[in-house]
Amino acid sequence: MNNFAAQDVDVQDVDVQDVDVVVVGAGQAGLSSAYHLARAGIDHVVLDHAPRPGGAWQFRWPSLTYGKVHGMHALPGMELTGADPLRPSSEVIAEYFAAYEDRFGLRVRRPVDVTAVTAVRDGEDRRLLVESRSGTWSARALINATGTWDRPFWPRYPGQELFRGRQLHTANYPGPAEFAGARVIVVGGGTSAVQHLLEIAEVAAETTWVTRRPPVFREGSFGEAEGRAAVALVEERVRQGLPPRSVVSVTGLPLNEAVRGGLESGVLDRRPMFDHLTRTGATWPDGTRVEADVILWATGFRPAIDHLAPLRLREPGGGIRLDGTRASRDDRIHLVGYGPSASTIGANRAGAAAVREIHRLLTRTPAGVRVSSRLGRA
Repeated sequence: MNNFAAQDVDVQDVDVQDVDVVVVGAGQAGLSSAYHLARAGIDHVVLDHAPRPGGAWQFRWPSLTYGKVHGMHALPGMELTGADPLRPSSEVIAEYFAAYEDRFGLRVRRPVDVTAVTAVRDGEDRRLLVESRSGTWSARALINATGTWDRPFWPRYPGQELFRGRQLHTANYPGPAEFAGARVIVVGGGTSAVQHLLEIAEVAAETTWVTRRPPVFREGSFGEAEGRAAVALVEERVRQGLPPRSVVSVTGLPLNEAVRGGLESGVLDRRPMFDHLTRTGATWPDGTRVEADVILWATGFRPAIDHLAPLRLREPGGGIRLDGTRASRDDRIHLVGYGPSASTIGANRAGAAAVREIHRLLTRTPAGVRVSSRLGRA
């Protein structure tokens, strides 16, 4: 039985295209889901806001070569082989995704910016209205695979508006060359912050690493058991309806050769969080000051799910509670690449799981009358 979170509304004078399932997003999570939908023979369409194949990878900085990518897992049914580790990951993975879409005939429409998903009815037929500036689709179920890249998180600290230097986020990181001769403060305790520091330190006049909590470096192997334990910690937050944390936040930072070098050289000597920014840098509670030309906020991302707001899926804790991939407040909605499935291998598995659930939903729920090309208001 469906648990509809939002009151179904009637809509009139809306031209719509009928489909059983809409997939929003064509990154790893969306393509995995589309692959399994196609294999199951379920009528679907994939809507992607990006200008070309590649998901968020196409926007990554040029110095992030394929050989530096952490934990890239192949899409189901097609391995990524023979890639040059020295080529930018944005090129390698975009080409791979494009070839994947072509090989399996995946129906990806782009660029399509989905603006809202609303519960609608046409007589007794309850459906989901997926709206965009490029068209409107009516569906019986939806897989949301929009990831996080479009929602960079910028924390707020006193004095940010006063700082006269440059401020940018990982989402806009151009590579190390632009920081030549600059004094750079990198804020954030994740993998991106470490990668940025190791690159920038080679050309910058000075770098300073700042994090809210002391970084935890992980030694030794990270096997299947450790991976399951990490995912379980993230999954527990999602079950409680809390905003998800990244898997990396509970696994620690891998202590590889480059990181060891950064620790030995002092590049990865970490300072606690500053108290405020000034016109020329940062100041700590004890009065310590660091002058800077650039503040690079490597402070992560948040799930890009604002278009789901009309469905009222959020819990009081601020997150969307999931049962597997299914939203607890509406079993027609599945989130893939959210919380515990926000990794390449996790997205693959979650895509398959979501399609199994949707197949059961479509089988037990009569399709009813297909929504006509015009939805009527009662």
